[in-house]
Amino acid sequence: MFNFFGDPNKKFLNKLQPTIDKINQLEERFQSFSLEKLKGQTDKFKERLVKGETLEDLLPEAFTVVKEVSKRALKMRHFDVQLLGGISLHQGKIVEMKTGEGKTLVATLPLYLNALTGKGCHLVTVNDYLARRDVEWMGKIYYLLGLKTSVLNHEKSYLYEPKANGRETDLGSGEELREVLRKEAYQADILYGTNNEFGFDYLRDNMVYDSEEMAQRPLNFAIIDEVDSILIDEARTPLIISAPAEESADLYYKFAELIKHLKENDPSTSSGQGDYNIDEKMRSATLTEEGINKIEKWLNMGNIYTEGGLQMVHHLEQALKAQTLFKKDKDYVVKEGEIIIIDEFTGRLMNGRRYSEGLHQAIEAKERVQIKRESVTLASITFQNYFRMYQKLAGMTGTAVTNAEEFHKVYNLDVIVAPTNKPLVRKVLSDRIYKNEMGKLKAVAEEVKNLHQKGQPVLIGTISIEKNELISELLEREGVTHQLLNAKYHEREAQILSQAGRLGAVTVATNMAGRGVDIILGGSPADSVEQEKVKKLGGLHVLGTERHEARRIDDQLRGRAGRQGDPGSSQFYVSMEDDLMRVFGSERMKNIMERLGVPDDMPIENKLISRSIETAQNKVEGYNFDLRKHLLEYDDVMNKHRQTIYKKRKEILGLSKAASRGLRKKILEMVENEIEQVILFHTAGETKETWNLEEIYEVVNTIFPLRQNDRIKLGELRNGNKSEAMESRTKIIEYLAALAAKAYDKLEEKIADENLVHQLEKAIVLRTIDTLWIEHLEQMDYLRTGIGLRGYAQRDPLVEYKEEAYKSFTQLINMINSQVVYSIYKVGLAREIAPSAMQRTARMRIMAPAKTMEKGKGEFTEFKNGKSPMEGQGYEESIVSEKVRDQSGHKIGRNDPCPCGSRKKYKKCCGK
Repeated sequence: MFNFFGDPNKKFLNKLQPTIDKINQLEERFQSFSLEKLKGQTDKFKERLVKGETLEDLLPEAFTVVKEVSKRALKMRHFDVQLLGGISLHQGKIVEMKTGEGKTLVATLPLYLNALTGKGCHLVTVNDYLARRDVEWMGKIYYLLGLKTSVLNHEKSYLYEPKANGRETDLGSGEELREVLRKEAYQADILYGTNNEFGFDYLRDNMVYDSEEMAQRPLNFAIIDEVDSILIDEARTPLIISAPAEESADLYYKFAELIKHLKENDPSTSSGQGDYNIDEKMRSATLTEEGINKIEKWLNMGNIYTEGGLQMVHHLEQALKAQTLFKKDKDYVVKEGEIIIIDEFTGRLMNGRRYSEGLHQAIEAKERVQIKRESVTLASITFQNYFRMYQKLAGMTGTAVTNAEEFHKVYNLDVIVAPTNKPLVRKVLSDRIYKNEMGKLKAVAEEVKNLHQKGQPVLIGTISIEKNELISELLEREGVTHQLLNAKYHEREAQILSQAGRLGAVTVATNMAGRGVDIILGGSPADSVEQEKVKKLGGLHVLGTERHEARRIDDQLRGRAGRQGDPGSSQFYVSMEDDLMRVFGSERMKNIMERLGVPDDMPIENKLISRSIETAQNKVEGYNFDLRKHLLEYDDVMNKHRQTIYKKRKEILGLSKAASRGLRKKILEMVENEIEQVILFHTAGETKETWNLEEIYEVVNTIFPLRQNDRIKLGELRNGNKSEAMESRTKIIEYLAALAAKAYDKLEEKIADENLVHQLEKAIVLRTIDTLWIEHLEQMDYLRTGIGLRGYAQRDPLVEYKEEAYKSFTQLINMINSQVVYSIYKVGLAREIAPSAMQRTARMRIMAPAKTMEKGKGEFTEFKNGKSPMEGQGYEESIVSEKVRDQSGHKIGRNDPCPCGSRKKYKKCCGK
């Protein structure tokens, strides 16, 4: 494994020292500059770039200018370690900086430098609050240097424009932000936003029907804040934009009720006593033979797999998962009649996100709340493939080294550990290990009570809302006044954490306390007298009540104490009944505890048990790495498909926009290719006499109208040439291609509006691409679900998937060309093409980007692993709001033949 510690890291840092020295030397020169003169440096830097200098040449001066403006505008001076971090970020590396070392300020250096190119820079954060806070905070630096800064939020986007009167405004007041369209926000030099918003905007841009509606520019440079959270924790979670599908609520309720009457199989008893088995390591649940028999009996079926079909089996499996694997107040909460997912890594509520493949509906049925409609995927991408599209990528976090190997292998990003500005004096105490959970929790309550009486502030970390509230109850019994922070009270997060360092403060928090707002000793704003008292007591004490599956999450919690050289301490309380030890720990450790006869409330310190905790974490991290790698291998296949289709769409948008008749030329090429394929197929015989000219005539006649004379002409072209069959074939192709061009001319004359012709051409081609692409996504999803079974036949599922995917994609391209050809000459039948699901979805943000959509009034849903930030906003109206009429003016029914000539039913073709 590549070693990021010791010499390689030190060697890299030493290389940067001369640059840091140069920046510090330049500081004296720029101190005498007025703000106006400092602002003028931006234009000078841009001119120097045009003349051939590089960003590396400008770096020392550009960093010094930012440093000087920061001192004047924010009263914050960049330390040397922050300059080091800024240089590393500019070089496209991940920088690990401990909590409180000023990552937000560090980012201003490389963002300003790279924004000088005019290609745009993105700062990616984990939530809307941080994105907006950082723009309001750091935006002043960019503004004073003449750069535009904007921020993307879930429903709105803003441009940073301070008030002209120059008065101070409260951070978070929003007074310096002007609401703008999405596209204008992307035109800014520096753009802050969440990973979800950037990803979804990319997908929406590839669903529009007019290039003017595209928001994003080519992806240039991005710095990802909390990079481990976004590129590691959320890597298994694809972004999905989805539209509502058919209703099927009754079956969900039915199976939710049936599953409640089943009981889990107990391995300690004789086989066949239970109805289902649970594998917590694999997060799977399967019915036993006994369980299947019961379900079939209750449903009055002989065999659910043959009589019920895939739909019944699917509902059964999802109901079983919902009942056995997903726990209320751990995996989700029920709030105002809705199921809201809890992020397992941050502990935050993921409002609007939904599980995919009917699992969310199954949980809704389990909790007896209203079931939202299922969905069909319109577009999807993983964060891994989205962020790899940037020309240059960098990241910051407090915990990256534990995943250095994955960053290097997947993203080709090296991790650099920046030293702290002041020596770290935090004490990391040994784990206290208990036999069972209740003994551990009682000890936690007792320890917190003692520290509270002493006056030392305590931050208690829990891994779920359930445990969070349990500890809160225990503290109440002990008479300890405390603040409770979990996903249910997320709106008070900043306020609670900002005061968690006060004298005698006790804060019980989930993982959401691990990132974001700094905990300042003495509270915020800091009271110097109180701050000194807290320091003398030992600073903030972080008490973890359970080890997380990932060491990084534990390190993040520890990192809340001891910021910027402050005193602090951290300790974890662990029991052998904790999820990590129960699922991934060894039986041997449990047996040792039993043999030692340790009382429930007595802690032990045993190196063997401590090592087993680390081993369990290593197991989980290795398992999760394999899952992410596995996801990426499969998504890489789909990524090639996605890039090809999106490139094709952009090409069509470009051709339709051009003054030349590029799209007409492209369509006629498709027509000629289709004619050629038809002719080659029906003239495959060895002699000309076997050629099926009648079938050629009939097929081409379905593309564009032929005359009776053309039938005769085909015979003449075949018989009139005594030479090779190849030449006769070519003449027939050329003749029909010429007729196709003439028919196209007549079509244009009939419509008599060149602009309308362009619009219809574009609409037909894009609609065909979109409709078939959606079907392809669904088909590939089915393929991927079942491909693992091929492993039983000693075949590599990934190789099989690639082969099947290639065949499917080749078929998709052929079908796109074919459907365009068989539809294009029928455009005269319907002057307006009904908007596709994609078109309407993409337009939602563009047409009204500044309006908060009311529930039930939006149209389509965006999912993250099927978890939609816009769920409940599904249009109830049909996609085609008014029935299309055929050439004679009659309304076309859903089961009538489609007027486009595809020979499909209208509901299966243009009426989708």
